[in-house]
Amino acid sequence: MLTYDDIRKNDEINTYIKKADESLFALGYTEHSFAHVTKVALNAAYILETLGYGERDIELVKIAAHLHDIGNLINRIEHAQSGAILAFRLLDKLGFPPEEIATVATAIGNHDEGTAVPVNHICAALILADKSDVRRTRVRENIAGFDIHDRVNYSVTSSSLEFDKEKNSFILDMTIENEYCSVMDYFEIFLERMLLCRKAAEKLGVGFRLIINGQRLV
Repeated sequence: MLTYDDIRKNDEINTYIKKADESLFALGYTEHSFAHVTKVALNAAYILETLGYGERDIELVKIAAHLHDIGNLINRIEHAQSGAILAFRLLDKLGFPPEEIATVATAIGNHDEGTAVPVNHICAALILADKSDVRRTRVRENIAGFDIHDRVNYSVTSSSLEFDKEKNSFILDMTIENEYCSVMDYFEIFLERMLLCRKAAEKLGVGFRLIINGQRLV
């Protein structure tokens, strides 16, 4: 069976990821290239490993994470759905079994907050990992050109997603510098994402908590 490493080293797939990120760069979006998809893959794997899922599920969620933003190659609008179709074609060509293709395509097609529903554990882990990737290094504009998304990401000096066994919850713990944005700015653009994280965690049978600068907010 093909693995995440096989997908990660596939030149054709990586060309599409690179070109998709170039389109987002032209549109003024934060980084959605290899740093992002790798971080999402590692966190998604951590989520399922922590909850005791099997090795193949962990491989599939990493594959879904590597491919999840490939739809930006077509257009930012409805990129989750176009990405699912692209992933379907690519994995089918590589000989993946239909059940695994369906699982990965479903997760990708349901990861964006505009239309997302955590329909299965692969999708839920992908959502949690994707929406938790908020960090300064995703910002590509200089300070003078910051929009609110840039300000929020740039203000996050540290972030981690960890499981608290005692509370049976995944905790996104972040430190935000107030020079460029306030906690209210964060919620203005990320509240929908955080509520989606809660739904994804519930699908996995656990809780979700958000801590910013030492204070629990969700």
